[in-house]
Amino acid sequence: MKMTRLRLVFSTLQVVVSIFLLVSCCPASLAAGEFDPYTVLGVGKSATQAEVKKVYKKLAREWHPDKNKSPGAEDMFIKITKSYELLSNEEKRANYDRYGETAENQGYAQQQRQQFQHFHDSFYFDESFFHYQFNKGSKDFADTKYMLHFSQYMNDIVPDSFKKPYLIKITSDWCFSCIHIEPVWKEVVQELEALGMGIGVVDVGYERRLANHLGAHRTPSILGLINGKVTFFHYAVVREHLRQFVENLLPARLVEKVTDQNYMQFLNSWHEENKPHVLLFDQVPVVPLLYKLTAFAYKDYVRFGYVDQGLVETEALLQQYKINTYAPTMLLFKESTDKPVDIIQARGMKKQIIDEFVSNNKFLLVPRLVNQKLFEELCPVKQFHRRRKYCVLLVTSGEDSFTNGNEEFLSFAASNTKEIFRFAYVYQKQQQALCDVLLKDKESVPSQVLILERRNTAGKVSYKAVPGGWNGSEEEKFQLQEQLELLQKDPAFLTSVAVLPELNNEFASMFLLQWIYAAYDYVSQIGDDLLHNNWREMMPLLSLIFSALFILFGTVVIQAFSDSSDEKQTKPKTKEGPQNNSENGSPNANTSSRAPKKSFVEVTELTDITYTSNLVRLRPGHMNVVLVLTDAAKNALLSKFAKEVYSFTGSLTLHFSFLNLDKHKEWMESLLEFAQDAVQIDSDEDDSQHKADYTGYVLALNGHKKYLCLFKPVYTGEDLHMDSSSSSRASSSSRDEAATRKKTASSSLQIHHKLDRLGLWMERLLEGTLPRYYIPSWPGLDKITTSK
Repeated sequence: MKMTRLRLVFSTLQVVVSIFLLVSCCPASLAAGEFDPYTVLGVGKSATQAEVKKVYKKLAREWHPDKNKSPGAEDMFIKITKSYELLSNEEKRANYDRYGETAENQGYAQQQRQQFQHFHDSFYFDESFFHYQFNKGSKDFADTKYMLHFSQYMNDIVPDSFKKPYLIKITSDWCFSCIHIEPVWKEVVQELEALGMGIGVVDVGYERRLANHLGAHRTPSILGLINGKVTFFHYAVVREHLRQFVENLLPARLVEKVTDQNYMQFLNSWHEENKPHVLLFDQVPVVPLLYKLTAFAYKDYVRFGYVDQGLVETEALLQQYKINTYAPTMLLFKESTDKPVDIIQARGMKKQIIDEFVSNNKFLLVPRLVNQKLFEELCPVKQFHRRRKYCVLLVTSGEDSFTNGNEEFLSFAASNTKEIFRFAYVYQKQQQALCDVLLKDKESVPSQVLILERRNTAGKVSYKAVPGGWNGSEEEKFQLQEQLELLQKDPAFLTSVAVLPELNNEFASMFLLQWIYAAYDYVSQIGDDLLHNNWREMMPLLSLIFSALFILFGTVVIQAFSDSSDEKQTKPKTKEGPQNNSENGSPNANTSSRAPKKSFVEVTELTDITYTSNLVRLRPGHMNVVLVLTDAAKNALLSKFAKEVYSFTGSLTLHFSFLNLDKHKEWMESLLEFAQDAVQIDSDEDDSQHKADYTGYVLALNGHKKYLCLFKPVYTGEDLHMDSSSSSRASSSSRDEAATRKKTASSSLQIHHKLDRLGLWMERLLEGTLPRYYIPSWPGLDKITTSK
């Protein structure tokens, strides 16, 4: 009975609340429906500020009452103006997108929310029962100014993250856990924002696209953004952890610890780094976060160092610069290391004070132009007559002979305090293209001073060279001063015009070091994500890595199997008859079926130059097939040889060469002397009255195992089935018959017929069924030299 009554009470309450919400929201909705800035301007809700501004200008020109005389032009123009004012303000636009609030109905909507809050407070809910603070709302309205939109994030926040890191909270309207971290979040935001940290809030209910882009798939989530890279916070949401998370986001090499031993090295590096140097003196052992954030913001302009006043190693440094240890002190040094050019000291060092202090001293008195960005900042483009900036540029060199002139130029710049002049110098060798344009009509002088003014961003400048070059003499200083005074009186004094090329980046050589640091930070982030099982964010990267490894592994496996089919040697087998195993080291028989890889046969001559690579140091499993010929039979035999062996060129283990008997007959005879069996066959078959003719012989030489296989030309008239090789299996009677046929047909055996059976012999070579003639060692190089 009690449960039934309780259910009835809650049902009635739910109906009452729903009716009140419907009644209270309808007027605001109706008020919003009367005026829709998106419809007035004709843009979508995803339109960027640039698109809104472009449409506004177009419509304003079209509906301006002075140009459009239609009756409704004035009212339309007012609507266009109000629409642009609303959509050009990010906060007003966010309120309109979320609550339908415009400038007219904003107070009414707030009144309705307050009335609902009073209505809500009149009921007494037991919040401990529901575990939800209904009277507090699901989202703090203080987060509204930090709300991020996708276009704002991509166009503003990401580029700005290269100057200051951002701490971003991912939340939603019905996130119960978000309420528990809200007090800590407020405290940390108030502290870090005062130090220069960027803050952002992403509501998943309204910016699902941005949340997915950031990789945030649950609420609440906290992440850091620095240099365009997102890092997630994985620890308990307490103040100390969030501060440590922010410090870990910053690069580790931002601030250098300075002591008595290294302070001179730190200050004297201004010339190499082309930057002023700042020293902060404080009593805390660790670098304050405010100082780290400042160092990150100005890392491209100023080098930062930190001095711990509590160390014994810094006492001499404190005495030299007379530092008051009761308050933090900042010293800024430029070209001179003896005396700082500026100093601030305050107990409560604020960000605004430090920013003003550093921004007013971002450049050296006479910086070196090392890249286009620095040139554009030192010499801005002319805008108005009273905002002219002239650059006094010294073209010089870094050699010792130019040191005096460079120092005198620095002295002249230090004595000139007028804001309209900026002094700089450039090394001619490092910026040759720039100097060629500015000095093209001038005589060759060691150093030259030029006065120039940038006219537009395309590189157009007006300039004039100071006559006589520059050595730093008093006369030259006086002449330069006169030129500057004339320029102030008459801007047309700069008579020459040129278009300058873009400057070389002299620090580009440091890209490899910067890439190594970035890779280290990236690997650290990967390890951190793996440690905290952040698999969802890591999945795209892991997929890319495993895909690359799979492709690499597959390529290696395919290559390994491909090579093994060519170089594999079968195990030896004992069998009666001739040696027909691949124990002899012959290539695998399957390679004979491999398609030729080339449309020609590559045949090299075996000479004293190619002797070592083609024979002595031939790779294991490889053989060199050598054709023996003379100058008279060279063309005919090589043509026939190429036709016979072409089908075997697909094997990676076969190489083809030829040996000229007219040059290297001694080597051939010396080789056959080692091969006793081959010599015996030759002596049986050749007539003792004639010298041995080796023309048309083919040698298969295995340089690693030191053996050869021999092919001899045969008569191809009647016995077509006769074996083409001098097989040891043939009987003595068969050899006699073959010799008899050879004697009777020697007159009719033509040169191009000598290699008729070479194809069959090559197949047996690949099968490993040819007899092998082993030799103790290959003949020496003295045998391969040309015979005299």
